[in-house]
Amino acid sequence: MNYLILLSMAAYMALVIGIGIYYSNKNKTSDDYFIGGRGLGPWVTAMSAEASDMSSWLLMGLPGVAYLKGFGEAGWTAVGLIIGTYLNWKLIAARLRKYSQVANNSITIPDFFSNRFRDTKHILMTISSIMIIVFFTVYTASGFSACGKLFNSIFNADYHTAMIICGLVIVAYTFIGGFLAASTSDFVQGILMSLSIIIILVVGVVKAGGVGAVIDNAKQLPGYLDAFSTYDIATGGKASYGFMNIFSGLAWGLGYFGVPHVLIRFMAINNSKEIKKSRTIAMIWVVISLMVATCIGFVGNALSHQGLIPTLGTKDQSETIFILMTNTFLLPVFAGIVLSGILAATMSTSDSQLLMVSSSVGSNLYKQIFKKDATDRQILFVSKATILVVALFSMVIAWDPNSSVFELVSYAWAGFGAAFGPLVLFSLFWKRTTLKGAIAGMVGGGILSIVWSLWISKLGGIFSIYSLLPAFIFASLLIVIVSLLDKEPSKEIQEEFDSVKDADC
Repeated sequence: MNYLILLSMAAYMALVIGIGIYYSNKNKTSDDYFIGGRGLGPWVTAMSAEASDMSSWLLMGLPGVAYLKGFGEAGWTAVGLIIGTYLNWKLIAARLRKYSQVANNSITIPDFFSNRFRDTKHILMTISSIMIIVFFTVYTASGFSACGKLFNSIFNADYHTAMIICGLVIVAYTFIGGFLAASTSDFVQGILMSLSIIIILVVGVVKAGGVGAVIDNAKQLPGYLDAFSTYDIATGGKASYGFMNIFSGLAWGLGYFGVPHVLIRFMAINNSKEIKKSRTIAMIWVVISLMVATCIGFVGNALSHQGLIPTLGTKDQSETIFILMTNTFLLPVFAGIVLSGILAATMSTSDSQLLMVSSSVGSNLYKQIFKKDATDRQILFVSKATILVVALFSMVIAWDPNSSVFELVSYAWAGFGAAFGPLVLFSLFWKRTTLKGAIAGMVGGGILSIVWSLWISKLGGIFSIYSLLPAFIFASLLIVIVSLLDKEPSKEIQEEFDSVKDADC
């Protein structure tokens, strides 16, 4: 049985490596390697953006939270992500696509910030690149951790060995194929993720005795289906889930404005006129995926109470509910295909993260600061070497098998959302934003998100709110206050800002 599952998953890994090899010959320049020559179609743009966004959190983190606590935390987080996704596509996508090309054909997010504010000393570029390196290394670690847990749960394989092997596969096709390979494989992976969660939901509901049985089980658990309460599995009672917790869940949506691996897809689409079509595709995928993933947690809880699967009493155990249901109820070959959905979720995010870090180091730090006359070949060499180094550090961070996928993602998501989100919004929509305001907002937001997550949140009460919300507000205030205290941007910058609206690109 295990060999059949492993064979199916190995075939999937071979497929994504094949995609990387196929696109390796299409990368003629570093621009092709980092942004695909701005040639993505609407379907690939939409699916790769959302697949790279959701990661293994969709199939492990979210169902795990729903399994343990019910609707409260999982539901509000899902609602926040749906709202954030829509606003990101509606407000940011088209204008960023135009502005990034108008602003000296920027091919990375740090490039755009630097060109937008005429950052001749590359201060903003350096800070944003460093933040991408730090936060994406943590984010990539969550993906590697998910891979290790997957193979450990299915085959009882050594967590560390499995994590390293999966990491090498991800590194291989990203290293070889660049942005086009990552985006195309993300498109395939997005489809596989959708099919996987739908299959498991349907099978789980049937095994549990139908929708009615799942609902009856949930009704028997105090607070499980409440919007303002959660179920406490340790006590079997109800725990309060007040407005501060709800704001924390909804605040996850703010992160979309500042996540580079999603924003880069907006910049890479072949024309801004295709954004509307991409938005429709993306929203359908996101709404269905988040709803189904949450429901998988509910179904898994019913199955546990019926004795059909073991009870998962801790956070790290609950994150394996999707794996457990798949391995228990599906035939080996089909189980291998469905479980490849977790690999797909992990790979679709990790490849984009590794590529973003490599572009920040190679195209921004190396070319713009350390060696301004660097050739394309040298830039690509440094960028690919960066992929290897970051992957290694990510494995070190994820070395603890008890590390929580949900928590690792939440730290990185808050960091990006607070450091980049406000600046992206103000860069695109407020002409008065200055370079000093941009630097203050980015640094202030990024630092507060870390400090709040690690120390302030431990104070409890109002301070337990998700760090992204206070850090996002703080960064926005800094941008406004410092920009107003600073002199107005130059006439050249303001004219460029006004020209974006009518740009045909």
